[in-house]
Amino acid sequence: MEYHPMNRREFMGASAGVAALGAASKATLLSPRPLQAAPGGVPPSDRVRFASIGTGVEGCTILQAALRCPGTEIVAACDLYDGRLTAAKEYAKKDIFTTKDYRAILDRNDVDAVLIATPDHWHARITQEACAASKDVYCEKPMSHTVEQAFAMVEAMQKYGRIVQVGSQCRSSIVYAKAKEIFESGALGQVTAVEACIDRNDASGAWVYPIPPDASEQTIDWNQFLGDTHKLPFDPIRFFRWRCFRDYGEGLPGDLYVHMLTGIHYIAGITAPPLRAASMGGIFRWTENREVPDLIWTLFEYPNFRLSLRCNLNNESPAVSRYYGTKGTIEIKDDILTFTPQNTQPQPEGYSILGWPLKLRMEYLQNWHKENPAPLPGQYTLIQSAETFAAPRTYDYQIDHMNNFMESVRTRQPSVEDAIYGKNTGIACHMANYSYFNKCLAVWDEGAHKIQAA
Repeated sequence: MEYHPMNRREFMGASAGVAALGAASKATLLSPRPLQAAPGGVPPSDRVRFASIGTGVEGCTILQAALRCPGTEIVAACDLYDGRLTAAKEYAKKDIFTTKDYRAILDRNDVDAVLIATPDHWHARITQEACAASKDVYCEKPMSHTVEQAFAMVEAMQKYGRIVQVGSQCRSSIVYAKAKEIFESGALGQVTAVEACIDRNDASGAWVYPIPPDASEQTIDWNQFLGDTHKLPFDPIRFFRWRCFRDYGEGLPGDLYVHMLTGIHYIAGITAPPLRAASMGGIFRWTENREVPDLIWTLFEYPNFRLSLRCNLNNESPAVSRYYGTKGTIEIKDDILTFTPQNTQPQPEGYSILGWPLKLRMEYLQNWHKENPAPLPGQYTLIQSAETFAAPRTYDYQIDHMNNFMESVRTRQPSVEDAIYGKNTGIACHMANYSYFNKCLAVWDEGAHKIQAA
């Protein structure tokens, strides 16, 4: 029997399947968009031949998503660990070219696009060199490891005219598209507050992954992994748990904030980084071999609303985002969206006039009802009840997102989540970390293209 491992999202979704099904059964099911190339097939001349650079957990996940898109073919893979090169061939189900040197991938004439799923500190260099080598790029989130890298990646995309798409998949979700529709309709009224959280409560969620028993300097190109970071002796913990260390990753903001920010920027039409960010948190539970917090809470200032984000690796609660408006609330929990309207019909004051004399209370109420007459028969407005929308249980927005990338490669139409989009969400993540590690209010200076302390 063929084995298909679950990714984390699938596992957590399955564990709540019964409850989710009960909620979704009363919801309006959203219709997924058909994969664009599916109806008539893809002629050989339009096939997208891709290579994977980085075939760890997420690398193999997006590799499989790419293979499920119409008209795609994997031709090569790169990783610094021998075992992952073997895994790439197993997922490809054929004997593809493999290497530990990504430049050998970029030199190949049979590669149209690359999927970059390396540690964060390698994203910028590989993306820039791929664009220069006339390859289109799907780059995992967060797009950049620093602010400077973000602007350099935008410049490379524009200079070489390449498709660059960032891999935060909710940007292509039909659930988030529905939320954007409601948001833009004005049904929420004035939105002044947004909050979201993604929490976990296990070793895997804290990136404390098991180390393969064959991990050694013979099976891993350690010096290539380090790149321009501090030169250190071989350490398999740093290699396989790189998100725990600042040289290679962006911690919780880069791993999880970026997903929430992508959805919020999309729904609310945000096209710039936040103005300010203030973070608090700490390392409370996962104290060994870690430089980044296992709890972080950040308040962001945007021009029209304030945003609160939280990631907590010490307690599991549903991943949720909420948009609070003067006329209603949107809640997105997994693949289920609920819009709940507020009762904004005018009502006479009852509480604060309790201390008035009876005569004044009666005069106030008489005047109020005179100024707010009851509707005539047939003119009553019903208070709308809550509405729920859900994606089908088999829906996978990761495939939608990857298919959007492949269609952009074919058609040369702009990506739904290009390097400019990735720059803005990435800078928000950098601001959260800047505030946390410097214990200050982080301010974005658009003119200087830098984060500063208030």
